[in-house]
Amino acid sequence: MDKDNQVFVGTKPFMNYVTSLVMQFTTKGADEVFLKARGKFISKAVDVVEVTTKRFLKDQIYVKNIKIDSEDFKNKEGKDVRVSTIEITLAKA
Repeated sequence: MDKDNQVFVGTKPFMNYVTSLVMQFTTKGADEVFLKARGKFISKAVDVVEVTTKRFLKDQIYVKNIKIDSEDFKNKEGKDVRVSTIEITLAKA
């Protein structure tokens, strides 16, 4: 998996991620892009994919795969927590 074609959804404005996906497919010529998110950013990631596939790159890309998982890590307070993760694979149509 190429690091260049991964987009991690976090605290940035929504349209930054949409623009990033569009750029991956148009200017960088990627055939596949992996959108990753965890915890509370999962719903934002799903929205980003929906807007990108249905509005910006309609009929040009599709959702190839969706992987869900969870990760264990220590939070700021040092507690062990488990957070859900999602990886959405987008591909050229």
